[in-house]
Amino acid sequence: MEFRHLRYFLVLAEELHFGRAAQRLSISQPPLSLNIQQLEASIGARLFTRNSKQVQLTDAGRAFVPQARALLEQAQQAARHARDVAEGLAGSLQVGFVGTMLYRGLPQMLQRFQAEHPRLRLTLRELSSSDQLIELAHERLDLGFVHTTRVPPGLSQLLVARQPFVACLPAGHALARQRKLSLQRLQGEPFAMVSRAVSADYHERILAICTEAGFTPEIRYELRHWLSVVSLVSQGLGVALVPQALQQSALPGTAFVPLDSATIPYDTYCLWKSARDHVAVQAFVAAVQEGAKPLQSDSRD
Repeated sequence: MEFRHLRYFLVLAEELHFGRAAQRLSISQPPLSLNIQQLEASIGARLFTRNSKQVQLTDAGRAFVPQARALLEQAQQAARHARDVAEGLAGSLQVGFVGTMLYRGLPQMLQRFQAEHPRLRLTLRELSSSDQLIELAHERLDLGFVHTTRVPPGLSQLLVARQPFVACLPAGHALARQRKLSLQRLQGEPFAMVSRAVSADYHERILAICTEAGFTPEIRYELRHWLSVVSLVSQGLGVALVPQALQQSALPGTAFVPLDSATIPYDTYCLWKSARDHVAVQAFVAAVQEGAKPLQSDSRD
């Protein structure tokens, strides 16, 4: 049974006349008759009774009409869906992200993209930068937002945002009301940090910043998420250096104080497989590129 057979059957079922049906199908009567015979043979039942005067549906033919329509509609929907996926209008994307992106433009990028591509389904997974690199390599993610410069070969990257580190202090800390803070004044304080296993880049940057300031931080707490770091600081248990965007978390009990000297910036990149020819991925990258412009402008101000 072929979809052509179903189409011919339905037109003949409506016209109940081989001549008119053949005319609608832009074919001659013999091919129409042959296709109906082939369809009946594949089903194993007569669908029409015909003589020189009239054509009538059999009981089997009448029962087959709604089923044939449903089969054709499913086939047409499948074809439309395949075309839409090929054109980047439908389908799904798996997107990884680090938590700070929730405060660095990701929600706005997603809202804009979904408004422009309502039939594309986005699934988001919060993962560390290192975990995202693994998932991208195994094609379990289509794109990722990471904080790492250690990008393996085969991945394309786009700088999304650049931001400074700021000191995160308990609200009651003696330095919490400073307009700007010299990093040396945090020497000897207990530091809270994201674990090295979660973000080796972050660890190295914090250590490098503190080394440039003339001391080695006393790392007392190693956590998995930035918000956990800020939450611990809010309880008065330590201090931290965090990306500036986390000021938007607005957790009670915390103060964010700019540093009085420039430090190594905290960069966010969007990554995707270079060789993957995926229209939806390219559309998403274009949306990210557009959304990144104000973030990059902020970093230059």
